[in-house]
Amino acid sequence: MKKILIPLLFLFFGVSYAQTQKIISSDWTSFNQTIDIQTSVKKKFKVVASVKVESSDSKAWAGVWARVDTKNEEEGFFDNMQDRPIKSKEWQSYTVEGTIDKNTKSLSFGGLCINNGKFYFDKYQLWIENDKGVFEPLTILNASFETPVQNGDIPKWNLGTSKDAIVKVKEYKISSDKSAVDGKSSLLFDGNGIKPRPEAKIGGVEGASPKIGDMISMLEDLKARVERTVKNMSQYEIDYLHDEEANRIGALVMHLAAAEKYYQVFTFENREFNEEEKKKWNTALNLDQGGRDEFKGHNIQYYLDIYNEVRAKTIEELKKRDDAWFAEVQLKYDMTNQYCWFHVMEHQSSHLGQILFLKKRIPPQQKQVLDKEFKK
Repeated sequence: MKKILIPLLFLFFGVSYAQTQKIISSDWTSFNQTIDIQTSVKKKFKVVASVKVESSDSKAWAGVWARVDTKNEEEGFFDNMQDRPIKSKEWQSYTVEGTIDKNTKSLSFGGLCINNGKFYFDKYQLWIENDKGVFEPLTILNASFETPVQNGDIPKWNLGTSKDAIVKVKEYKISSDKSAVDGKSSLLFDGNGIKPRPEAKIGGVEGASPKIGDMISMLEDLKARVERTVKNMSQYEIDYLHDEEANRIGALVMHLAAAEKYYQVFTFENREFNEEEKKKWNTALNLDQGGRDEFKGHNIQYYLDIYNEVRAKTIEELKKRDDAWFAEVQLKYDMTNQYCWFHVMEHQSSHLGQILFLKKRIPPQQKQVLDKEFKK
């Protein structure tokens, strides 16, 4: 049996200097190292690290994580300890164990933290089986964070979950700390000002009847997913046009607001848009070339603010009504009010899928600029 190609393990540790960098807002953050690795047979590995958490936030936790990326882009091993979150205030050692095989391209590992609090990491170790089934240690650069953090950067480690993109999260201050398990310092993430996501449940909305409460919670869940998908996108990204028949992502968020506004007047007031409302909303409602021409040049918050204003009105009006109103039929289209708002909900889901599709196909902005310069 062939051994893991050990020299490769050392050649590919550390930070790539061709990385892209992004600053985002999020309720969680992560850091990693990645190695390119090859083996002809299945082998076990384990990542070991010391972690402690100081937080009064019941939803705060940390984890050690590892991910195997494969040569054919299929899903490999992944574990981030979500099923056994770290919340202890005392230093303890934690282990993530997995396997690599002949289809393995790379192994990434690191730490993550979620919500408000202080999250400490120290003494990372990586072990991989040899041909005799005995775990052997591999060198990890700056494994115990003795090389101090500099301007929020962790020497020899990447921020985010990939070696190719540095992702800095505004809500977390990163520093070195004197509390340590190994050596004189550890790594500290200090999270502040984070609003935890709503609990994943349907119904139980204060001030709403049961079925309307169910609908409000589902509408809000899908809207939150849209917001999480787009909130950190740049001007270039939300204005990017995939092809001449596509819509920009900013325009799609505006379209969601317009469609919801239409169903407000249709169900709450039993009418269509009046002329003033048509002038304000019809371009966003219909999109096509009008939407491509009009909805560009605004940052994503511009569209989200409009979406939030429309949604606030939806919730306010739905709470004024009861389950009996939900069952009433809108005779013009032979639909119940409940079905109308179900349509608004699934409409969000449909366009969320479209947004995700478009987002994954946006080329890097730097490449676009270089291409234009080359063609001059």
